[in-house]
Amino acid sequence: MTVKQTIRFARSADGTRLAYAESGSGPPIVKAANWLSHLEFDWQSPVWRHWFNFLSSRNRLVRYDARGCGLSDWDVAELMLPRQVEDLEAVIDAAGVDRFVLVGISQGGAPAIEYVLKHPERVKQLVLYGAFARGWNRRTDEGARQFVALHNIVRYGWGDDNPAFRKLFAHLFIPDASEEQERWFADLMRITSQPETAARIMEASGEIDVVDKLSAVSVPTLVIHANGDARVPFSEGRTFASGIPGAHFVTLESRNHILLETEPAWVRFCSEFGQFVGVESLPVTDTKKLDQLTDRERAILAHLAEGLSNAEIASKVFISEKTVRNHLTSIFSKLEVDSRAKAIVLAHQSGLGR
Repeated sequence: MTVKQTIRFARSADGTRLAYAESGSGPPIVKAANWLSHLEFDWQSPVWRHWFNFLSSRNRLVRYDARGCGLSDWDVAELMLPRQVEDLEAVIDAAGVDRFVLVGISQGGAPAIEYVLKHPERVKQLVLYGAFARGWNRRTDEGARQFVALHNIVRYGWGDDNPAFRKLFAHLFIPDASEEQERWFADLMRITSQPETAARIMEASGEIDVVDKLSAVSVPTLVIHANGDARVPFSEGRTFASGIPGAHFVTLESRNHILLETEPAWVRFCSEFGQFVGVESLPVTDTKKLDQLTDRERAILAHLAEGLSNAEIASKVFISEKTVRNHLTSIFSKLEVDSRAKAIVLAHQSGLGR
């Protein structure tokens, strides 16, 4: 089943127009905005679409573009954390949700914390993935120097016709991306915001510091972080987990800041998230369905469960990528699943790819 989204607009406290999208049905999930996004472009992308399909599969998902990017107003004077919190409040009120799961990814982590402290009665559970409690300017001197360099690249090189500047960010956010995913991420940099505004958003994120507030968080919290994340240090995940009373901490084996659908870490994320919020979004399937697969299909499924891309599978079994895609279509049909993640879960349940 294809999930559809509806885009609407809300006004923040200072009058900034914010674009937000709703998809799916069921208990509500609200995703705080992260840097950078575009509601329509993300929805179709090979980097983000599996996130939104998953979060919308059994729930009503509400997400929005941060001020300064995407379909929200670009020409804004203030970008600091207090305004980000007001934007989150405005979208939640406009969408009319209550007692929801609040998800903070990357830059969305700090606004999510601030919202929980102001409105604990409205948040059922808090999930933080790849998030940071301290911005780049509040960490180590080395981290600050690295972000200053990136900041200058954004401000002075982002708008250049040479795509190498934007490609750099793709390598930093998703080092294991395919060429298609890398191209998409570079295109996101081009269409989602102006270089000057993007640099200002980076500046604002650098000043974030909610460490001293974590002990006051009173809602059940799940913290998930990839141990090889090059964009947000693993230590930031540990800071959240150790600072929030009773937080559950999950470590993922991945180098990607944005988890890709083809990697085992994504399956683990889906499983941990589903268990925490009480929604079995990746249900256990009858493993006897694997008996319907041919030997070639079982071999391809096993490689899929190892986290290999279509190109890598093609190289392993000496066939073309197109043939791999055709086999995957047949495998999904026989297993009655509609995504790589669900096929991987079934494969793991059957002992393949481990």
